[in-house]
Amino acid sequence: MNTVYPLPALNAEQQQNPAVLTDSALELARKVLVRGPISRGELALEMKLSVASLTRLSKPLLDSGILVEGDLVADGTVGRPVRLLDVSSGSAHFLGVKVTGDSLQAVLTDLRATVLADASRPLADTSVDAVVEGIAGLAGELGAGAGVELTGLGVSLGGQVRPDGVVHRAPFLAWSDVPLGALLADRLQLPVVVDNDVTALVAAEQWFGAGRAAADFAVITVGAGVGYGLAMRNHVIRTADTGLGLGGHFPLDPRGPLCMEGHRGCSTAMLSIPSICAQIAAALGEPVSYDRALELAAGGNRVAGAVFDAAGTALGKLIAAAANLAMVNTVVLGGEGVAMFAATEAAVRAALASDRDPEAEPVTLRVASSDFTEWARGAAAVAIQDQAFVV
Repeated sequence: MNTVYPLPALNAEQQQNPAVLTDSALELARKVLVRGPISRGELALEMKLSVASLTRLSKPLLDSGILVEGDLVADGTVGRPVRLLDVSSGSAHFLGVKVTGDSLQAVLTDLRATVLADASRPLADTSVDAVVEGIAGLAGELGAGAGVELTGLGVSLGGQVRPDGVVHRAPFLAWSDVPLGALLADRLQLPVVVDNDVTALVAAEQWFGAGRAAADFAVITVGAGVGYGLAMRNHVIRTADTGLGLGGHFPLDPRGPLCMEGHRGCSTAMLSIPSICAQIAAALGEPVSYDRALELAAGGNRVAGAVFDAAGTALGKLIAAAANLAMVNTVVLGGEGVAMFAATEAAVRAALASDRDPEAEPVTLRVASSDFTEWARGAAAVAIQDQAFVV
């Protein structure tokens, strides 16, 4: 049976002396980070604690500077004003880096994953040394540019990543068992977390997006491939198979095109950017970019319209499958190809409704940005989750 892995950071000093918060204190700090500023009364209700117990629990967090108290405000109840608890979002800064096959996209964020600056660098080659040096260069550039010291680094990429930061498998980089986390921690002398890119997006949504309203949700990404991630009971699901891209070959249309693995009508064949462009290009007899494919569909081109209609139906079926099998009612759509949703929304929603029980709760769809900055922000989020509350 697969196990759900925790996500440790790679930092020698911390590994030897991990003064990490208790589960209750971590949950309190997380709630304040996600919901703050917030009163002790509201927190006590959410955490099912007495106000006195919550006050005792928050004291060491206040003493260490993790939490701060705001000005006196009226909380809407009868009685004296209260001081709201909050975090000092500018007290820590994190670098998030998304590694692709030809570039590095980086963001500098505060404690709430607000993007303060971003930068990108082309990758001359995908060797380990080139990636490490490229990330180190971005860390120096963004940190110096903002005049801040980095608290931690998060890196995301497509592939299997072990809990110790070893990239077990990343086909697009031609990597196998690369200790990327340890190499970067040694190079930058920072705590480093390395994670699968889709899982990192789930982490960002868990604390700073859909997870604020839903304890359970799924993330589906569309781009060079198709990704799938899951959060249940406020925990990001990571298993031994995370990063294999299993959601990319879910069967959707028995009459659809073949993917590169020979699966007919799977999610990759129906939804990925390369497949959509290849189908339209084959019919038109000329190369077609994704932006051009969307333009053709919007302009009434029958070939492009048919391909995107089929893709919209497939996406609706995939969303329904995720909602039905995982029993979640919130699904986040992301990735550089997510523009297809706006172009095919009617087909997506029709297929979703068709594959759902009419008495099931409605599925809430949240569409994330298609910018690579969103992926880099996900990488920063896993660093925040791992490092923000180490005391």
